[in-house]
Amino acid sequence: MKVAIFGLGYVGSTAAGCIASQGHSVVGMDVSSAKVETLNAGRAPVYEPGLGELIAEAHAEGRISATTSLASELDDCDLAIVCVGTPSGVDGAHNMSFIAQVTRSIATALKPDREKPLTLAYRSTMRPGSCENIIWPILESHLGDKATSAVELVYNPEFLREASAIDDYFHPPKIVIGTLGGKPSANMAKLNEGIDAPVFEVGLREAEITKFVDNSWHAVKVAFANEIGRVCQNLDISAKAVHEIFKSDTKLNISAYYTRPGGAFGGSCLPKDVRALQYIAADTGSATHLVDSLIRSNEAHKHHQFLKATEGLQPGAKVLLVGLAFKAETDDLRESPAVDMARKLLEAGYDLDIYDPQIAPESLVGQNLGYAYSLLPRIDDLLVSRDDAEARDYACVIATNRLIETLALDAPRIVDVSVIP
Repeated sequence: MKVAIFGLGYVGSTAAGCIASQGHSVVGMDVSSAKVETLNAGRAPVYEPGLGELIAEAHAEGRISATTSLASELDDCDLAIVCVGTPSGVDGAHNMSFIAQVTRSIATALKPDREKPLTLAYRSTMRPGSCENIIWPILESHLGDKATSAVELVYNPEFLREASAIDDYFHPPKIVIGTLGGKPSANMAKLNEGIDAPVFEVGLREAEITKFVDNSWHAVKVAFANEIGRVCQNLDISAKAVHEIFKSDTKLNISAYYTRPGGAFGGSCLPKDVRALQYIAADTGSATHLVDSLIRSNEAHKHHQFLKATEGLQPGAKVLLVGLAFKAETDDLRESPAVDMARKLLEAGYDLDIYDPQIAPESLVGQNLGYAYSLLPRIDDLLVSRDDAEARDYACVIATNRLIETLALDAPRIVDVSVIP
Protein backbone atom coordinates (compact mmCIF):
# COMPACT_ATOMS: atom_id res chain seq x y z
CA MET A 1 0.00 0.00 0.00
CA LYS A 2 0.89 3.65 -0.19
CA VAL A 3 0.63 5.12 3.30
CA ALA A 4 0.66 8.80 4.30
CA ILE A 5 1.65 9.68 7.85
CA PHE A 6 0.75 13.07 9.32
CA GLY A 7 3.04 14.13 12.14
CA LEU A 8 6.65 12.97 12.37
CA GLY A 9 7.11 12.97 16.13
CA TYR A 10 7.92 9.82 18.12
CA VAL A 11 4.72 7.98 17.15
CA GLY A 12 4.64 9.09 13.52
CA SER A 13 8.35 8.56 12.84
CA THR A 14 8.28 5.10 14.42
CA ALA A 15 5.20 4.18 12.39
CA ALA A 16 6.85 5.47 9.21
CA GLY A 17 9.98 3.38 9.72
CA CYS A 18 8.13 0.22 10.75
CA ILE A 19 5.51 0.42 7.99
CA ALA A 20 8.17 1.07 5.34
CA SER A 21 10.15 -1.92 6.62
CA GLN A 22 7.08 -4.08 5.92
CA GLY A 23 7.34 -3.23 2.22
CA HIS A 24 4.76 -0.43 2.02
CA SER A 25 5.50 2.95 0.41
CA VAL A 26 5.43 5.73 3.01
CA VAL A 27 5.21 9.49 2.67
CA GLY A 28 5.49 11.52 5.86
CA MET A 29 4.03 14.98 6.30
CA ASP A 30 5.04 17.51 8.96
CA VAL A 31 5.00 21.30 9.24
CA SER A 32 8.58 21.16 10.51
CA SER A 33 10.93 21.54 7.53
CA ALA A 34 13.79 20.26 9.71
CA LYS A 35 12.03 16.93 10.32
CA VAL A 36 11.12 16.62 6.64
CA GLU A 37 14.68 17.34 5.50
CA THR A 38 16.08 14.86 8.01
CA LEU A 39 13.82 12.05 6.84
CA ASN A 40 14.46 12.87 3.18
CA ALA A 41 18.15 12.48 3.93
CA GLY A 42 17.49 8.96 5.16
CA ARG A 43 17.78 9.75 8.86
CA ALA A 44 15.27 9.47 11.69
CA PRO A 45 13.69 12.79 12.79
CA VAL A 46 13.69 11.56 16.41
CA TYR A 47 15.97 9.24 18.34
CA GLU A 48 14.58 5.78 18.98
CA PRO A 49 16.84 2.71 19.18
CA GLY A 50 16.90 0.95 15.79
CA LEU A 51 14.72 3.52 14.03
CA GLY A 52 17.61 5.16 12.17
CA GLU A 53 18.53 1.84 10.55
CA LEU A 54 14.94 1.13 9.48
CA ILE A 55 14.55 4.56 7.87
CA ALA A 56 17.98 4.47 6.22
CA GLU A 57 17.21 1.10 4.62
CA ALA A 58 13.75 2.16 3.47
CA HIS A 59 15.14 5.44 2.09
CA ALA A 60 17.87 3.60 0.17
CA GLU A 61 15.19 1.39 -1.39
CA GLY A 62 13.02 4.40 -2.29
CA ARG A 63 10.13 3.46 -0.03
CA ILE A 64 10.06 6.50 2.28
CA SER A 65 9.96 10.26 1.80
CA ALA A 66 8.52 13.35 3.47
CA THR A 67 6.92 16.67 2.59
CA THR A 68 5.68 19.82 4.30
CA SER A 69 2.62 20.11 2.07
CA LEU A 70 0.07 17.64 0.85
CA ALA A 71 -0.09 18.66 -2.79
CA SER A 72 -1.41 15.62 -4.66
CA GLU A 73 0.17 13.00 -2.39
CA LEU A 74 -3.21 11.74 -1.18
CA ASP A 75 -4.52 10.97 -4.65
CA ASP A 76 -3.07 7.48 -4.79
CA CYS A 77 -2.78 6.76 -1.06
CA ASP A 78 -4.60 3.74 0.33
CA LEU A 79 -4.17 4.73 3.95
CA ALA A 80 -3.45 7.92 5.89
CA ILE A 81 -2.44 7.80 9.56
CA VAL A 82 -2.73 10.91 11.73
CA CYS A 83 -0.20 11.09 14.58
CA VAL A 84 -0.23 14.80 15.48
CA GLY A 85 -0.11 15.96 19.09
CA THR A 86 -3.09 16.49 21.39
CA PRO A 87 -1.42 18.33 24.30
CA SER A 88 -3.24 19.27 27.50
CA GLY A 89 -5.23 22.48 27.38
CA VAL A 90 -5.44 24.93 30.29
CA ASP A 91 -8.56 23.12 31.58
CA GLY A 92 -6.95 19.67 31.37
CA ALA A 93 -8.83 18.64 28.24
CA HIS A 94 -6.93 17.74 25.10
CA ASN A 95 -6.13 20.60 22.75
CA MET A 96 -7.71 19.43 19.49
CA SER A 97 -6.50 22.30 17.30
CA PHE A 98 -3.82 20.23 15.52
CA ILE A 99 -6.33 17.46 14.84
CA ALA A 100 -8.81 19.96 13.40
CA GLN A 101 -6.16 21.63 11.23
CA VAL A 102 -4.84 18.36 9.79
CA THR A 103 -8.34 17.03 9.20
CA ARG A 104 -9.29 20.20 7.35
CA SER A 105 -6.15 19.95 5.20
CA ILE A 106 -6.90 16.32 4.37
CA ALA A 107 -10.55 17.08 3.56
CA THR A 108 -9.50 19.94 1.29
CA ALA A 109 -6.94 17.82 -0.56
CA LEU A 110 -9.15 14.76 -1.01
CA LYS A 111 -10.92 14.23 -4.30
CA PRO A 112 -14.55 13.38 -3.54
CA ASP A 113 -14.82 11.06 -6.56
CA ARG A 114 -12.03 8.65 -5.54
CA GLU A 115 -12.29 5.13 -6.94
CA LYS A 116 -11.70 3.68 -3.47
CA PRO A 117 -12.16 5.42 -0.13
CA LEU A 118 -9.08 6.59 1.72
CA THR A 119 -8.72 4.76 5.01
CA LEU A 120 -8.13 7.67 7.38
CA ALA A 121 -6.82 6.35 10.70
CA TYR A 122 -6.21 8.52 13.77
CA ARG A 123 -3.72 7.47 16.45
CA SER A 124 -3.62 10.70 18.45
CA THR A 125 -5.20 10.27 21.88
CA MET A 126 -8.50 12.13 21.97
CA ARG A 127 -11.75 12.33 23.89
CA PRO A 128 -14.33 9.64 23.02
CA GLY A 129 -16.72 11.10 20.48
CA SER A 130 -14.05 13.21 18.76
CA CYS A 131 -14.17 11.19 15.54
CA GLU A 132 -17.93 11.60 15.28
CA ASN A 133 -18.28 15.14 16.67
CA ILE A 134 -15.15 16.90 15.36
CA ILE A 135 -13.44 14.93 12.61
CA TRP A 136 -16.44 13.64 10.65
CA PRO A 137 -18.25 17.03 10.53
CA ILE A 138 -15.07 18.63 9.10
CA LEU A 139 -14.87 15.92 6.44
CA GLU A 140 -18.56 16.28 5.60
CA SER A 141 -18.34 20.06 5.37
CA HIS A 142 -15.77 19.74 2.57
CA LEU A 143 -16.85 16.52 0.89
CA GLY A 144 -20.61 16.71 1.37
CA ASP A 145 -22.53 13.59 0.41
CA LYS A 146 -19.32 12.10 -1.01
CA ALA A 147 -17.71 11.82 2.45
CA THR A 148 -18.91 8.26 3.08
CA SER A 149 -17.58 7.05 -0.29
CA ALA A 150 -14.33 9.06 -0.11
CA VAL A 151 -13.27 8.24 3.47
CA GLU A 152 -13.24 5.19 5.71
CA LEU A 153 -12.82 6.69 9.18
CA VAL A 154 -10.78 4.63 11.67
CA TYR A 155 -9.47 5.14 15.18
CA ASN A 156 -6.42 2.98 15.83
CA PRO A 157 -4.65 3.70 19.17
CA GLU A 158 -0.96 2.90 19.49
CA PHE A 159 0.73 1.19 22.42
CA LEU A 160 4.33 2.30 21.97
CA ARG A 161 6.82 2.97 24.75
CA GLU A 162 9.77 5.19 23.99
CA ALA A 163 13.09 3.27 23.88
CA SER A 164 11.24 0.05 22.94
CA ALA A 165 8.85 1.46 20.34
CA ILE A 166 9.94 -0.73 17.40
CA ASP A 167 9.55 -3.94 19.36
CA ASP A 168 6.21 -2.66 20.68
CA TYR A 169 5.04 -1.89 17.13
CA PHE A 170 5.66 -5.42 15.90
CA HIS A 171 4.69 -7.13 19.17
CA PRO A 172 1.84 -5.07 20.61
CA PRO A 173 -0.28 -6.30 23.54
CA LYS A 174 -3.35 -5.84 21.35
CA ILE A 175 -4.59 -4.22 18.14
CA VAL A 176 -7.69 -2.02 18.47
CA ILE A 177 -9.48 -0.89 15.32
CA GLY A 178 -12.44 1.41 15.78
CA THR A 179 -14.79 2.11 12.88
CA LEU A 180 -18.34 3.33 12.37
CA GLY A 181 -20.45 0.39 13.48
CA GLY A 182 -17.39 -1.68 14.36
CA LYS A 183 -17.05 -2.92 10.79
CA PRO A 184 -13.78 -4.61 9.73
CA SER A 185 -11.31 -2.53 7.68
CA ALA A 186 -9.52 -4.35 4.86
CA ASN A 187 -6.68 -1.82 4.72
CA MET A 188 -6.08 -1.96 8.47
CA ALA A 189 -6.04 -5.75 8.27
CA LYS A 190 -3.46 -5.51 5.48
CA LEU A 191 -1.37 -3.06 7.52
CA ASN A 192 -1.28 -5.50 10.46
CA GLU A 193 -0.49 -8.63 8.45
CA GLY A 194 2.17 -10.70 10.17
CA ILE A 195 1.69 -9.04 13.57
CA ASP A 196 0.65 -11.61 16.17
CA ALA A 197 -1.70 -9.93 18.66
CA PRO A 198 -5.37 -10.12 19.65
CA VAL A 199 -7.46 -7.88 17.39
CA PHE A 200 -10.50 -5.96 18.64
CA GLU A 201 -12.77 -4.51 15.95
CA VAL A 202 -15.08 -2.14 17.83
CA GLY A 203 -16.95 1.13 17.49
CA LEU A 204 -15.10 4.44 17.32
CA ARG A 205 -15.81 5.47 20.92
CA GLU A 206 -14.73 2.14 22.41
CA ALA A 207 -11.43 2.49 20.55
CA GLU A 208 -11.01 6.15 21.52
CA ILE A 209 -11.30 5.52 25.26
CA THR A 210 -8.81 2.62 25.22
CA LYS A 211 -5.70 4.74 25.85
CA PHE A 212 -7.40 6.65 28.68
CA VAL A 213 -8.26 3.40 30.43
CA ASP A 214 -4.82 1.87 29.89
CA ASN A 215 -2.78 4.90 30.90
CA SER A 216 -4.94 5.74 33.91
CA TRP A 217 -4.63 2.13 35.10
CA HIS A 218 -0.85 2.30 34.73
CA ALA A 219 -0.89 5.53 36.75
CA VAL A 220 -3.03 3.88 39.43
CA LYS A 221 -0.55 0.99 39.67
CA VAL A 222 2.44 3.32 40.05
CA ALA A 223 0.69 5.53 42.62
CA PHE A 224 -0.57 2.51 44.59
CA ALA A 225 2.87 0.90 44.61
CA ASN A 226 4.49 4.11 45.83
CA GLU A 227 1.87 4.67 48.54
CA ILE A 228 2.45 1.13 49.85
CA GLY A 229 6.19 1.78 49.59
CA ARG A 230 5.87 4.89 51.78
CA VAL A 231 3.89 2.97 54.39
CA CYS A 232 6.49 0.19 54.37
CA GLN A 233 9.40 2.61 54.72
CA ASN A 234 7.74 4.42 57.60
CA LEU A 235 7.15 1.09 59.37
CA ASP A 236 10.67 -0.18 58.63
CA ILE A 237 9.32 -2.93 56.36
CA SER A 238 11.10 -4.08 53.21
CA ALA A 239 8.98 -2.74 50.35
CA LYS A 240 10.98 -4.92 47.95
CA ALA A 241 10.08 -8.09 49.84
CA VAL A 242 6.41 -7.04 50.02
CA HIS A 243 6.39 -6.42 46.28
CA GLU A 244 7.89 -9.85 45.58
CA ILE A 245 5.08 -11.45 47.58
CA PHE A 246 2.41 -9.29 45.93
CA LYS A 247 3.42 -9.88 42.31
CA SER A 248 3.81 -13.65 42.82
CA ASP A 249 0.02 -13.91 43.05
CA THR A 250 -1.03 -14.06 39.40
CA LYS A 251 -4.36 -15.66 40.28
CA LEU A 252 -5.84 -12.56 41.94
CA ASN A 253 -3.34 -9.69 42.23
CA ILE A 254 -1.81 -9.57 38.76
CA SER A 255 -4.79 -10.82 36.78
CA ALA A 256 -8.13 -9.89 35.24
CA TYR A 257 -9.89 -10.47 38.56
CA TYR A 258 -11.41 -7.37 40.18
CA THR A 259 -10.95 -5.29 37.01
CA ARG A 260 -14.36 -5.94 35.40
CA PRO A 261 -16.72 -2.96 35.85
CA GLY A 262 -19.72 -4.06 37.91
CA GLY A 263 -20.68 -4.22 41.54
CA ALA A 264 -19.18 -2.23 44.40
CA PHE A 265 -16.83 -4.02 46.77
CA GLY A 266 -18.09 -5.19 50.16
CA GLY A 267 -17.95 -8.05 52.63
CA SER A 268 -16.00 -8.53 55.82
CA CYS A 269 -12.48 -8.01 54.41
CA LEU A 270 -12.04 -5.32 51.77
CA PRO A 271 -13.77 -2.33 53.44
CA LYS A 272 -12.34 -3.21 56.87
CA ASP A 273 -8.77 -3.64 55.67
CA VAL A 274 -8.85 -0.53 53.48
CA ARG A 275 -9.99 1.56 56.47
CA ALA A 276 -7.28 0.00 58.63
CA LEU A 277 -4.61 0.76 56.04
CA GLN A 278 -5.90 4.35 55.84
CA TYR A 279 -5.48 4.64 59.61
CA ILE A 280 -1.99 3.13 59.54
CA ALA A 281 -0.97 5.48 56.70
CA ALA A 282 -2.32 8.54 58.53
CA ASP A 283 -0.70 7.42 61.79
CA THR A 284 2.69 7.10 60.09
CA GLY A 285 2.36 10.24 57.96
CA SER A 286 2.49 8.27 54.71
CA ALA A 287 -0.06 10.44 52.78
CA THR A 288 -1.83 7.68 50.83
CA HIS A 289 -4.22 9.82 48.78
CA LEU A 290 -5.17 7.01 46.38
CA VAL A 291 -5.94 4.54 49.16
CA ASP A 292 -7.80 7.28 51.06
CA SER A 293 -10.15 7.73 48.09
CA LEU A 294 -11.17 4.05 47.80
CA ILE A 295 -14.08 4.04 50.27
CA ARG A 296 -15.45 7.34 48.92
CA SER A 297 -15.24 6.01 45.37
CA ASN A 298 -17.01 2.81 46.42
CA GLU A 299 -19.84 4.76 48.09
CA ALA A 300 -20.20 6.89 44.96
CA HIS A 301 -20.50 3.73 42.88
CA LYS A 302 -23.23 2.35 45.12
CA HIS A 303 -25.28 5.51 44.62
CA HIS A 304 -24.58 5.52 40.88
CA GLN A 305 -25.95 1.98 40.63
CA PHE A 306 -29.06 2.92 42.61
CA LEU A 307 -29.74 5.83 40.24
CA LYS A 308 -29.21 3.65 37.16
CA ALA A 309 -31.39 0.83 38.53
CA THR A 310 -34.31 3.16 39.33
CA GLU A 311 -34.05 5.38 36.25
CA GLY A 312 -37.59 6.17 35.12
CA LEU A 313 -39.12 4.10 37.94
CA GLN A 314 -41.86 5.84 39.94
CA PRO A 315 -41.84 5.68 43.78
CA GLY A 316 -44.30 3.07 44.99
CA ALA A 317 -43.42 0.66 42.16
CA LYS A 318 -43.05 -3.01 43.05
CA VAL A 319 -39.36 -4.00 42.99
CA LEU A 320 -37.62 -7.35 43.54
CA LEU A 321 -34.01 -7.33 44.74
CA VAL A 322 -32.30 -10.64 43.94
CA GLY A 323 -29.29 -11.29 46.18
CA LEU A 324 -28.77 -9.60 49.54
CA ALA A 325 -25.46 -11.10 50.71
CA PHE A 326 -22.24 -9.51 49.45
CA LYS A 327 -21.76 -12.45 47.05
CA ALA A 328 -23.72 -15.50 45.92
CA GLU A 329 -23.68 -18.71 47.96
CA THR A 330 -23.06 -16.98 51.29
CA ASP A 331 -25.19 -15.54 54.08
CA ASP A 332 -22.69 -12.81 54.99
CA LEU A 333 -24.44 -9.42 54.97
CA ARG A 334 -21.57 -7.41 56.47
CA GLU A 335 -21.00 -4.29 54.35
CA SER A 336 -22.90 -5.89 51.47
CA PRO A 337 -23.56 -3.34 48.70
CA ALA A 338 -26.92 -5.09 48.21
CA VAL A 339 -27.97 -4.10 51.75
CA ASP A 340 -27.22 -0.48 50.87
CA MET A 341 -29.22 -0.88 47.65
CA ALA A 342 -32.19 -2.24 49.65
CA ARG A 343 -31.95 0.63 52.13
CA LYS A 344 -31.88 3.22 49.34
CA LEU A 345 -34.87 1.58 47.61
CA LEU A 346 -36.92 1.67 50.81
CA GLU A 347 -35.94 5.27 51.57
CA ALA A 348 -36.98 6.27 48.04
CA GLY A 349 -40.45 4.80 48.61
CA TYR A 350 -40.37 1.62 46.51
CA ASP A 351 -42.42 -1.47 47.45
CA LEU A 352 -39.54 -3.88 47.96
CA ASP A 353 -39.26 -7.67 48.06
CA ILE A 354 -35.92 -9.43 48.55
CA TYR A 355 -35.00 -12.93 47.40
CA ASP A 356 -31.91 -14.67 48.78
CA PRO A 357 -32.35 -18.30 49.79
CA GLN A 358 -29.25 -18.24 51.99
CA ILE A 359 -30.61 -15.50 54.25
CA ALA A 360 -32.81 -16.55 57.16
CA PRO A 361 -33.37 -13.87 59.84
CA GLU A 362 -33.52 -16.48 62.59
CA SER A 363 -30.05 -17.71 61.59
CA LEU A 364 -28.32 -14.31 61.68
CA VAL A 365 -25.87 -13.96 64.56
CA GLY A 366 -23.14 -11.63 65.80
CA GLN A 367 -22.03 -8.76 63.55
CA ASN A 368 -24.12 -10.19 60.73
CA LEU A 369 -27.26 -9.82 62.85
CA GLY A 370 -26.44 -6.32 64.04
CA TYR A 371 -25.50 -5.04 60.58
CA ALA A 372 -28.61 -6.46 58.93
CA TYR A 373 -31.14 -5.08 61.43
CA SER A 374 -29.45 -1.70 61.87
CA LEU A 375 -29.81 -0.97 58.14
CA LEU A 376 -32.91 -3.06 57.36
CA PRO A 377 -35.07 -3.22 60.52
CA ARG A 378 -37.91 -4.78 58.48
CA ILE A 379 -35.79 -7.52 56.93
CA ASP A 380 -38.15 -10.25 58.21
CA ASP A 381 -41.03 -8.77 56.16
CA LEU A 382 -38.95 -8.09 53.05
CA LEU A 383 -37.62 -11.59 52.32
CA VAL A 384 -39.77 -13.69 49.99
CA SER A 385 -39.66 -17.31 48.86
CA ARG A 386 -38.70 -18.51 45.41
CA ASP A 387 -42.33 -19.25 44.58
CA ASP A 388 -43.43 -15.75 45.56
CA ALA A 389 -40.55 -14.15 43.65
CA GLU A 390 -41.47 -15.99 40.47
CA ALA A 391 -45.24 -15.51 40.86
CA ARG A 392 -45.50 -11.81 41.71
CA ASP A 393 -45.62 -8.95 39.21
CA TYR A 394 -42.67 -6.58 39.48
CA ALA A 395 -42.07 -3.31 37.67
CA CYS A 396 -38.33 -3.91 38.04
CA VAL A 397 -36.01 -6.71 39.13
CA ILE A 398 -32.55 -5.72 40.38
CA ALA A 399 -29.92 -8.47 40.37
CA THR A 400 -26.79 -8.10 42.48
CA ASN A 401 -25.10 -11.41 41.58
CA ARG A 402 -25.48 -14.68 39.64
CA LEU A 403 -28.43 -15.74 41.80
CA ILE A 404 -30.71 -14.21 39.14
CA GLU A 405 -29.79 -17.11 36.85
CA THR A 406 -31.65 -19.56 39.13
CA LEU A 407 -35.00 -17.79 38.81
CA ALA A 408 -37.66 -17.85 36.09
CA LEU A 409 -38.78 -14.23 36.04
CA ASP A 410 -41.00 -12.28 33.68
CA ALA A 411 -40.55 -8.60 34.45
CA PRO A 412 -40.62 -5.62 32.06
CA ARG A 413 -37.25 -4.50 33.37
CA ILE A 414 -34.36 -6.53 34.79
CA VAL A 415 -31.24 -4.65 35.85
CA ASP A 416 -28.03 -6.53 36.69
CA VAL A 417 -25.88 -4.20 38.79
CA SER A 418 -23.11 -6.82 39.05
CA VAL A 419 -22.13 -5.99 35.46
CA ILE A 420 -21.70 -2.75 33.57
CA PRO A 421 -22.41 -3.65 29.91
